[in-house]
Amino acid sequence: MAVKYVPYYPEPLEGQAILDNFSRTRRTLKYRDANRAIERVKRGMPLYETLKVETVGENKNDNLIIRGECLSACAYLKDRGVKVDLVYIDPPFASGADYAKKIYIRRNPELAEAIAKAEAELNDEELQNFEEKMYGDIWDKERYLNWMYENLCAIKSVMSETASIYVHLDWHIGHYVKILMDEIFGEDNFRNEIIWHYANKIPDKRKPLFTNCSDFILLYNKSNDQIFNIQYKQIKPHKRAKETKINGVKQSVRDENGNVLYEEFDQSMLDNVWNIPSLAGSSKEKHEIDYVTQKPEALLERIIKASSNEGMIVADFFGGSGVTAAVATKLGRKFIHCDIGINSVQTARDRLIANGAAFDILEIKDGVTFYRNPIQTMEKLKTLITGLKNEDSLDKFWEGAIEDPKKGVSPVYIPNLLDSSTRLLDLVLMNRIIKEAMPDLPEDTKRVIVYYIDIIDLKEIEDFIRDNNDTLIEIELRDLKEILDEIVVEDYAEYTFGEASDELVSGWRVKIDKIISDRVLRRIDEYNQKSIDNDKATIKISQNGLELIELVALDCVSNEGAWHSDAEIKIDKLGYMIKNGVKTKDFWNGSIYSEKKPLRLKIRNICGDESVYKLGD
Repeated sequence: MAVKYVPYYPEPLEGQAILDNFSRTRRTLKYRDANRAIERVKRGMPLYETLKVETVGENKNDNLIIRGECLSACAYLKDRGVKVDLVYIDPPFASGADYAKKIYIRRNPELAEAIAKAEAELNDEELQNFEEKMYGDIWDKERYLNWMYENLCAIKSVMSETASIYVHLDWHIGHYVKILMDEIFGEDNFRNEIIWHYANKIPDKRKPLFTNCSDFILLYNKSNDQIFNIQYKQIKPHKRAKETKINGVKQSVRDENGNVLYEEFDQSMLDNVWNIPSLAGSSKEKHEIDYVTQKPEALLERIIKASSNEGMIVADFFGGSGVTAAVATKLGRKFIHCDIGINSVQTARDRLIANGAAFDILEIKDGVTFYRNPIQTMEKLKTLITGLKNEDSLDKFWEGAIEDPKKGVSPVYIPNLLDSSTRLLDLVLMNRIIKEAMPDLPEDTKRVIVYYIDIIDLKEIEDFIRDNNDTLIEIELRDLKEILDEIVVEDYAEYTFGEASDELVSGWRVKIDKIISDRVLRRIDEYNQKSIDNDKATIKISQNGLELIELVALDCVSNEGAWHSDAEIKIDKLGYMIKNGVKTKDFWNGSIYSEKKPLRLKIRNICGDESVYKLGD
């Protein structure tokens, strides 16, 4: 349950002017459930308890990686009086697409050297891999706009008076978001529609249309007192006559002999069309990070240089691959990276460690233990709720139904974890269930089951049900957290540790002997079954399972609380080690070493699940 609700800002702006046939008139942007979004803004952002899960370096600049939703992260920042100087967000585009991460099986340490001798190099496509869904960009227009409205209001509430916000969009929904931005930030604070053109996209000749080779980025300021540093682009060198003003009139500058003086230019002011290649599959930057929605560093470098100065705070509330934080670090800015998915947090973390950044990792304790990310949690939920089945006769409002000998078929409502607005069971949602959803149920329905994640006042909801439910249908409330908290179970690992006996290594050694990851093995079994059905090669895992490990780390500071890596090895998809952020051409031998006695061991599997084990007493 939320600790409290933090106000967004005192008075949201009224709806802005929209072009009419002949004149401009003020009118409010209308979309379904708009009043609900406004009511939630009035109530405030949910502030939850926050846990520091890791500290990297001294972090004198208070850099942050936050695992949680935009609203909750903004509530945390606002409650602590943190103001950000620049925001870049690359939110979902409401494109209807599912995004998946390609998971690569690592080379087993016992076989890596032999494999290397047998073959010079494996191409990525030849490596054994399978895919996992990261998140689903699947929205209807009304829900998406409600969701964006709340997020943009929350972001505005933590922006400094000189701050700017860049919102990265495409043709699917961007024109609607432009109207939202006008409403929230004001038309007078609109600065640019930036066109990011990437000519390296391969055209699809099968479609009867011009190839979409661009996104657009909306630039707004919090106020007229914004920071803006003029940026330049390189052009072909050319000469131009020097000019000066005499009595307000432009005139050419001449020498003592009356000859016109010229100067050479090789750059010009940057305009709003940015020709920056996208990250094609073969590019080095894409290859190193390998994140599905990854954006090029050149794009963020231009934004950060233009709208911030060194030492300022740059925030990205849909952080993805961590590109904003990475570029901010390189340019001497502070950063806040926020994302709901564990893959994003881990990708950004590893990327920033390689860049030598210092930061803390925080986790919003909103009562939900996500199974890597919301879309996987939703899929997992359907298998955990005993007896839940699809019921085609029910409206899509209901997730399915449970059949009981006494109660008959009971429709089940589950909050959509991809949509933060459904997490809170309040009077508005309860009224919608009673007045809109229940009247359309079959006449023989005796009970509905309503799962909730957060609730302000359980008694208030129960009283509301008693006073407003004029049907004969029983409404049973169930806490979803009791199921979700059981989802994440640590992997099983066997290991040995002690003082290093190798003459070349001093200190301590931890050797991983075996790992069993039930969740990863289940995914591989699913993949293998599909492969068998389609007559394709299957994935085989050795008995010790070490090819399921992506990262191992040791904490020599404490055996509890926030993690601190004193030694860390990440194994890339080709089997090479990245030791403490530094790439090597060495294969992992199954061990990790530290100068001090290690107190805890962390193992991350190839799907991103992390398990921590205490070493010794």
